[in-house]
Parts: sequence; structure tokens; C-alpha cells
Amino acid sequence: MENLNPKCVFKNFKALTQVPRPSGHLEKIQQYLLEFGKNCGVETFLDPAGNVVMRKPATPGMEDRQGVILQAHMDMVPQKETSSNHNFETDPIEARVCEDGWIRANNTTLGSDDGIGVAAIMAIMESKDLKHGPVEGLITADEETGLYGAENLPAGQMQGNILLNLDTEDWGELIIGSAGGMDVTATLDYKEEETSADDVAVKITISGLLGGHSGIQIPLGRGNANKMMVRILREAIADDDARLVSWHGGNMRNAIPREASVVVTLPKENLADVKELCATYAETFNEEYKYIETEEIKVTVEEVALPAMQTPEEIQDNLVDAIYACHDGVWRYIPSMPEKVETSSNLAIIDIEGGKASIAILARSSSDTKKDELCTSLESCFSMAGMKVALTGGYGGWNPNPESPVLKAMVEQYKKLNGEEPIVSVVHAGLECSIIMAKYPGMDVVSFGPTLQYPHTPSEQLKIDTVEPFWNLIVATLENAPVK
Repeated sequence: MENLNPKCVFKNFKALTQVPRPSGHLEKIQQYLLEFGKNCGVETFLDPAGNVVMRKPATPGMEDRQGVILQAHMDMVPQKETSSNHNFETDPIEARVCEDGWIRANNTTLGSDDGIGVAAIMAIMESKDLKHGPVEGLITADEETGLYGAENLPAGQMQGNILLNLDTEDWGELIIGSAGGMDVTATLDYKEEETSADDVAVKITISGLLGGHSGIQIPLGRGNANKMMVRILREAIADDDARLVSWHGGNMRNAIPREASVVVTLPKENLADVKELCATYAETFNEEYKYIETEEIKVTVEEVALPAMQTPEEIQDNLVDAIYACHDGVWRYIPSMPEKVETSSNLAIIDIEGGKASIAILARSSSDTKKDELCTSLESCFSMAGMKVALTGGYGGWNPNPESPVLKAMVEQYKKLNGEEPIVSVVHAGLECSIIMAKYPGMDVVSFGPTLQYPHTPSEQLKIDTVEPFWNLIVATLENAPVK
């Protein structure tokens, strides 16, 4: 990888793959970045929010330029194939350069979201021959689990008034707007009841789905393992007297669930019927998603030891009905930009076992009023099932400014470098820009990046030949930053 161009970026990206950095476990990457900044000879510190900040003074003759903040997040989404034994807290990412022009990992997420942005910041900080005004690197913590680093960024800490967010995933696009979001969490404590000694227990698992980023990939209509599972479970309850013991589906609020499994009990005489039901649904799912999901969707059934306890029938029925009714996917498109998603939800995580039920949904919207409507709808859905619903982690959308001075300058530089116009657009994802802008009013912001595909999944990949033009645009923007 270190032989790819630009070498200064890929060298750092390779180094980042060797440092464990899943969301929530950032001590190693924070220490690595602090030591890196110190070795570069630039001011470097860890702020109270866990963000790493690097500051580099202007090069000679560029002192009159406006300060530029280069921003990316240090954490990565820890997703892996079921067959993988990878431990994200201890093991390096096994990245490989592929002959088809992409970099991928070995059955895990690659971490190019947003490692490639961090690598570019590192390359700027250690450079000795680039021209630039005052430049800061803001490498934020725990973006993927709630944008906590940006949310707790101290006001007044950053000095620049231009922010270049390096977290967009389609090269050729300059992003000037993004969606806001809200975490919707429904919980319920209940008293389990004993299972019947005459029953048998089975574990039903759905796997093979692509999953993906719950904002970027949501308009593709990919299968949600939780929404698929509830169809099977509801029918098994109605027709085969199945009783729910446990349900575990999805593990990240911003990733479309790729797998889900339930354990149910049922009368022995109904076992064959449940196996046939699952086989039928496997055929149904593969037919419904044959133009969307590229791999075979699998529905497997295995007999397991009979548990001692199960979910009471009324509680089970209420939970299943609420999950079935819960909205998942696109809610509305932007009326003025009908090709862009405005509002969506992702039924992300279901954990039901041992007398506790928890359901986590991420709602997104570029419209605060439609976000409120969607969240109220979800709250109503689970409240009717007797669940306690909490709305947390809310953040506003980033309203586009087509007259942005830095946007106009970047469009000109892009045309000079690439011989064509960039696409100026908005994205249905939760970028940190809106949160930072709320703390620093008047900041001029653009987001961009090289091409990444399938983020938040083990199929994540980085397109090699888009990294160099991405780097060239960063360099050109810094060299041509406006005068103060």
C-alpha cells in the first residue's frame, strides 16, 4: 500500500489500519495520533471531548490567509463476517490492495470511513514543502456511535473559519448539506415465564445480507434482517404456537442490520412446519431482493437446548406487533430534489432476552419538522406496546449555502485539476458539520472525499485512483485559501 500514490497519504492510511480504533475504544488511536503530531513538530493536544487537535502555522508568505480546519473522525465501524475471528479492540485490520483497483479488508470493515480522511490530515501535518496558511487538524472521537466528539467540542477552541470535512464517499461531489438525526430507543422490562418441558427449541438465523450505511445506502432498498425476521416470527407464532425466548439483530445504530437470530420454543409436532416455513421465506426473500442483494439470503434453523424461561405471550405479541409496524427505510424524498432522500429510519438493533427488551432506531432527516414527525410516529408505535421510549442524541441538519465562498473557490480548483465541473450536492447522512457549525456560527464549510463503497459492512472498499485527485484538491484549496 505504501507504494501507491500519493505515497504520503497511503503510508499513513496503512499505519492507521495497524492501530485498533473501533468506536468506544479509542485509547490506542488517540495515543498514536498524539505521538504522531509531536514527532511532526506541530502543536498537538487531546481536548476534553477526546478529539485530537493539531495546529500548524502558515508557511512563509501565507500568513495573511484565512485559517483552514481539516476535519475527519478517528473511529471506525466494527463489522465482520460471521466466520471471522477478528477482534477489533486488539487486532490490526488486514487490508489488501486488489488488482481491480480497490483496497479491501479480510472479512471486516476496512476503516477507510474515515481513516483516509485522517491519513490526509496527517500528510498535511508532516509535509515540509506545501504552501498553506494556518491549518488545523480536528480528528474527532466516536462519530459513528453518536457524533460525541463533535457534540462535545469546546466552543472557542478551533481558530480557523473554513472547515473542510473529509468524510464524503463519492469522489467528484462537493457536499454542502447533510441530514440531522435522532436516536429512538424503546425499552421494556418484563418477568419471564417457564417453558414447557414437552416443547423443543430452535434457533432461526437470517444471514447473507449486504447491510450498509443507514443513510447512504437506505434508498437502495436493501434487506433489513430485523424486518425480515419479524415476518417469520409472527407467522410461526400464529400458526405453530411458537414462543419467543430471545432475539438479537444488528449491532450498530447507523448500519442496516445484516444478520438476526431468534430462539423460540414450540410443540414438537410443529417443528417440521417451522422448518418448512423458514425454507419458504428463504425463497421469498431471495425472490423479493434478487435485484438488490448480490449474495444468497440464508434462513437457517437449528435445534438448540430447551431454555428454562421464555417471554410471556402478551409481551411477545406486543413486541412482535410493534416491530412489524415500525417504519424502516425511506420516509420521504426532498420535494425540491426528488432524487435525494429527505427523511428515513433504520430499525437498527433488537435485543430481547432475560426479561429485558431493547430496540434502537436511527431516524434521519434534513427537515427538522419531518424528523419530529417520524420520531413521534416511532414513539407512538412502541408506546402502544407498553415500552418506554427515549429520544436522544438529536442533532440538526446542515442547511446548504450555494453562495459559500470556499465552495466557489473549490469548484474553480476542481475544474483546473480535473477538466470538468464537480457535482455540488447534499447527502442523507449525519456529518459532523452541522454540529460544529452550531458551535462556530459563520464557519464556511464543504465536505468531500475519495470514493468509498459499502461502508459499515465487511465489503467496505476504497477506490485507489480517487485518492490522488482528492489529495490534490486539498493541497490546491490550502494553497489558494482566501486572504483574511
